Amino acid sequence: MINLLTRILVGIGSLASIGLGIWHFTVPKAWNWNSYIDPRATELFVAVRAINIFFSLSLVLFGLLNVLMVFGNRSNRYSITVVLSVTCVLWLTRVILQLVSPQGTMSPVLQYSMLFSFVLVLLCYGLSLVLLLARGAFR
Repeated sequence: MINLLTRILVGIGSLASIGLGIWHFTVPKAWNWNSYIDPRATELFVAVRAINIFFSLSLVLFGLLNVLMVFGNRSNRYSITVVLSVTCVLWLTRVILQLVSPQGTMSPVLQYSMLFSFVLVLLCYGLSLVLLLARGAFR
């Protein structure tokens, strides 16, 4: 049902998503995010931590979900198409955000390597979706 190229592309995109999610769990401490927040804003500490945990876990879970859907033998084309579509929307949003309001502007190398990485992950998932649809996903 799923061709080898689709599996490879989803595997690469998912590894990148999972890796970024795992790494992002460590970012607040590594970059001392709390030092940028007024110590009196205790609710803001809690909110930033919760958002980062939710974001990081979402990246890991979406990566795992895509792997399970594409490499498992219990998924159908419709379910894989839905999950890949949602994943593409998320990564497209990240690419757009990096273009409109980029992170890493203190270093052009960092800024553009982030953009390149986000586009690469989007292409992995997007091409997988196109390949899946081209094979008659809605027959």
